[in-house]
Amino acid sequence: MDRSDVLIYDTTLRDGTQGHQISFSAEDKLRIAARLDDAGFHYIEGGWPGSNPRDMRFFRMAGEIVFKSARLTAFGSTRKSGLSADACSNIQALLGADTPAVAIFGKSWDLHATEIMGISLDENLSLIDDSVRYLKSKGKEVLYDAEHFFDGYKHNPRYALRTIQVALEAGADMIVLCDTNGGTLTWELSGIVQEVASLISPAQFGIHAHDDCGLAVANSLSAVTLGATMVQGTVNGYGERCGNADLISVIGNLELKMGRRSLPEASVRCLTSLSRYVSDVANIPPARSKPFVGSNAFAHKGGVHVSAILKNPVAYEHTDPELVGNRRAVIVSDLSGKGNIEHKARELGIDLGTGNGVSEKIVRDIKKMEDEGYQFDTADGSLSLLMRKAIGAFEEPFRLESFRVIDEKTKDNSSHSQSTIKISVGEEHEITAAEGKGPVNALDNALRKALIKFYPRISEMHLVDFKVRILEGTDGTAAKVRVLLESRDDSDVWTTTGVSENIIEASWHALVDSMQYKLSKDNGSNNALEGDK
Repeated sequence: MDRSDVLIYDTTLRDGTQGHQISFSAEDKLRIAARLDDAGFHYIEGGWPGSNPRDMRFFRMAGEIVFKSARLTAFGSTRKSGLSADACSNIQALLGADTPAVAIFGKSWDLHATEIMGISLDENLSLIDDSVRYLKSKGKEVLYDAEHFFDGYKHNPRYALRTIQVALEAGADMIVLCDTNGGTLTWELSGIVQEVASLISPAQFGIHAHDDCGLAVANSLSAVTLGATMVQGTVNGYGERCGNADLISVIGNLELKMGRRSLPEASVRCLTSLSRYVSDVANIPPARSKPFVGSNAFAHKGGVHVSAILKNPVAYEHTDPELVGNRRAVIVSDLSGKGNIEHKARELGIDLGTGNGVSEKIVRDIKKMEDEGYQFDTADGSLSLLMRKAIGAFEEPFRLESFRVIDEKTKDNSSHSQSTIKISVGEEHEITAAEGKGPVNALDNALRKALIKFYPRISEMHLVDFKVRILEGTDGTAAKVRVLLESRDDSDVWTTTGVSENIIEASWHALVDSMQYKLSKDNGSNNALEGDK
C-alpha cells in the first residue's frame, strides 16, 4: 500500500459520541476533524446525516474544507425494507452529505434480520445488494460494515459469509468485520478472520471492534496480523457501553511493536497531545493509566524501579515515551527511595547537594507525612517547598497571626461567607477581610487581599481546581480530609496539598503552599524570598 500498511479509520465523531457524557457540537466535530486530518488519519467518519440536524450541519461546514490526508465519510444504514434506494431518506441523506466515501451497515447475523427487523434472510441480502449498487452508481467509495459479523458467524457461518459476498459482488470497496457486541474472544476472532481472509483480498477487509470484554485493541491487532488492512476505532476508545477500539493504543502498537506503518512518524510522536486534545474537547478528564499517552504510562513510584530506570530505562519501560510525545515521571511517595527524591529534585530544579544526608531526611519526612494522609505524587508544588525547606533555601514570605471564617445562612435560604485574616510580613502586620461564595473562597480572597500589598504578583495566579478527599470515613463528619488545590499563572500549573480533620485548616495549608510556591517560583532561585515589596 502507498505510504501505509494499515489504514486508520476514525469514528470518534460518530461512534464515539454514543459514549456516556460525550456530546460534540458541529463546531467541536469540525475542530477534531481538522486535527485528525493534520495527523494523517486516512478516513474520518463525520456522523450519520440521516439521524440528526447537527451531523448534517457538520457535513455542510466540512464541505468547505479541503482535507489534506483524510477522506471524509458519511455513515448510514442500508435502504429501508419496502423502499427503493432512490426513495429511502437514509440513503438520500448519505448522498446529501456530499462526501467522497460512505459507510453503510447491514445485518450479518440472521437473528437481526428475522427477529429484530422482521424480514426474510433473502430480503436482507437484497437490502445489502441494492444499497451498495446504488451508492456505487453515484460515484461513491463504499465501505460495507458487516454489523454483528462475528456473532452471526458463530450462529450461522454460511449466511454471515454470504452477506459480505453479496456486498462485494455489488461493488463494495471495503468489507469491515464488526464485533458489534464486543463479546468475541481473541482466539475466536482470529479463527473467523482466517476464514474470511481466504475468501477476500487483504486489501478489501478491515476490523471494527468494541471493548465490552476489554479486547478491542487486541482483536484489532490480531485481525491485522491475519490480513486486515483497515482498523476502525475512536480516539481514547470513546463509544457506546464500554467503548470502541482505542486508536491511540492501536497506532502505538502498530508502529512501535509490530513495525507496521499507519501514520507518519511525526504524527506518532504527537499521539499524547492528540489524545489530550480530544479529551479536552469532549470535557472528559484524560485517563492517567491510558497506555502510551496517560500521565502514569511512564511514571515510576517504587524505589527499586526508579533506581533501575535511572541506570537504564529499558528495565521498566516497554518503549521510549518520547516516541509518542509522552514523558517519564518519577513519583514521590511513601514508597520512594533516595533515587526518587534526587531525580525529582533535578526535575524541579533544586540542588540537594551530595553526601549531606538531605535526600535521606526528605525520604523520612515524606514517609511520615504520607502516613498522616499527605499525598505528594500529585502535589509537586508542596513537594518543591518541602525540599527547599529541607536544604535551608526557603524563608517564609509571610506568617499567619490568625484567621476567622464565618458562614451564615439566612431564612431566605441564601448563604454568605466572610473571612478576616491577620498576617505578618517582616515587621509589618496586615489585617484584611473579604467575602466569598463559600468559606474556602472567602479565606482565599482575604489572604490574597492581605498579600497583594507586599507581593503584587499574587494577582497573576488563579485557582483552577479544588478537590477534597475523605481519608478514612469511620469518624463520619470528623474524619480527616486531604485537600488538593491546582493553581496556575500565565506560564505554569502546580498542585499543593493540605491535611486536617478540619476542612478549612486543610484548605488553608494547601492555599499557603500554593501562594508560597508562586512567590518562590517567581523569585527564580533557591535563596530566601525577598518578595517584590
